[in-house]
Amino acid sequence: EWGLMVAEARQFIFRNAWTVAVPGIAIAMAAMGFNLFGDALRDSLDPKRNE
Repeated sequence: EWGLMVAEARQFIFRNAWTVAVPGIAIAMAAMGFNLFGDALRDSLDPKRNE
């Protein structure tokens, strides 16, 4: 749904930049959160890194 929000807001980018910025920031933060979670999970479960 966030991608659809960005696509629909593209026509308003010059009048209301926040209509693209808010979903874009949400997508970036969600991706960063998943990456950080995956890194933490790998660090805690990888036996080779615990040595």
